[in-house]
Amino acid sequence: MPEQHAQRKADHIRINLEEDVSFPNLTTGLERYRLVHQALPELDLDQVRMDIEVLDKVLQAPLLISSMTGGTPEAERINLNLAEAAEAAGIAMGLGSQRVALEQPEHARTFQVRRVAPNMLLFANLGAVQLNRGYTVDHCQRAVDMVEADALILHLNPLQEALQAEGDVHWAGLARKIEHVCAKLSVPVIAKEVGWGVSPQTARLLANVGVAAIDVAGSGGTSWAEVEFHRAQDPHLKRLAREFADWGIPTADSLVMVRDALPDIPLFASGGLRTGVDIAKCIALGADLAGIASPFLKAAAISAEAVYEEIQAVMRSLRVAMFVSGAGNLNALRDYGRLIRVDKFPPARSRSNAL
Repeated sequence: MPEQHAQRKADHIRINLEEDVSFPNLTTGLERYRLVHQALPELDLDQVRMDIEVLDKVLQAPLLISSMTGGTPEAERINLNLAEAAEAAGIAMGLGSQRVALEQPEHARTFQVRRVAPNMLLFANLGAVQLNRGYTVDHCQRAVDMVEADALILHLNPLQEALQAEGDVHWAGLARKIEHVCAKLSVPVIAKEVGWGVSPQTARLLANVGVAAIDVAGSGGTSWAEVEFHRAQDPHLKRLAREFADWGIPTADSLVMVRDALPDIPLFASGGLRTGVDIAKCIALGADLAGIASPFLKAAAISAEAVYEEIQAVMRSLRVAMFVSGAGNLNALRDYGRLIRVDKFPPARSRSNAL
C-alpha cells in the first residue's frame, strides 16, 4: 500500500505537468467581479502595503503556495525549490499529504524543507479521511513534528477518493474525530478542500468542531477528476471521472458563501487563482490569504529562481491592482464599493452603435 501511495503521488506530478487537467467548462467565478478603477488613487505605488499577519507570522503578501506534493525524489526537489523561494519572498507554503512519509519514514526527507526555509509559515498536511482509517492525534502530531510546521492542514477530498480504485470512501463520523484533533494538537488545524469548494453547511460544521481556518479551494482551476481520468486504467472509472469533470462550487461562490456564513473565521481562497488581480479580488471578497498551485508547480520543476520570479510577478500584479483600486492596504481593499459584479456595469456598446 505505501508503494502504491508513492506511485500515485508520482502520477499526480506527471499528469499535472503534462496533461490539460483544467475544468472543461466551470470557471472560478472571479471573472464575474471587477475591482473599480480609480483614476486618482491619492497614494503612491510604493506606499501600497500588502503585509498581513497569519497565525502569528507576518507575511509580505497574502500569498500561499498551495499544497501539492511529496514522497518522491522529484517531489523533494520541487518542495525545496518552492520553499526556498517562499522563504526569500516572505510568503506561506503548504506541503502535500505526508501519509506516505508516516508509513515509509525514508520519504520524510522529501517534505523536510526547513533546511532552506527556517522562518517561513509552513503547513503540514494529512488527509482527514485517514482519521477513519486508524490515524490518531499522534499521527497528526508526528506529521507536524516531521516538518516543524506552524499548523496542520487536514484536506477534504471525498470526490477524489470516490474516483480512485484505491480510494478511501468511509467518511461517516469524521467531524467528531477532527474535533478531537483540533482540541489536542499542539498547533492550529486548517481544513482544506482540494478543488471542489466548501459549502456554508460544511464550513459551519468545521467551525463548530474547532478548526482555526478554512481553505475553500474551489472549482475552476485544476480538476482532480480530470487528473484521475488520466490515471485510471479501468474504463468504468474513466467514464465516472469524466462525468465529474465539471463538478464543484466555483472559488468565488464558495468564498462569498462561507464568508457570509462565518464572518470572523480566518479564510483562505484557492482553486484556479493565477494572478495578483485574482488575489486582490479574493481579498476584497473576504479572504485573508490566497493560494496558488499550478503556476508554482511548473516553475518549481525548473528552479527555485523560477518560482521566486513567479512569486514576484504575482506580487507586482497585486500591488498594482491595489494601487489603481485606491487601496493602500489589505483592509482598504475590503471597503464597500471597491469590488463590483460585472453585470452591475452598463453593457458594452457595439462599434456600430458607438458615437
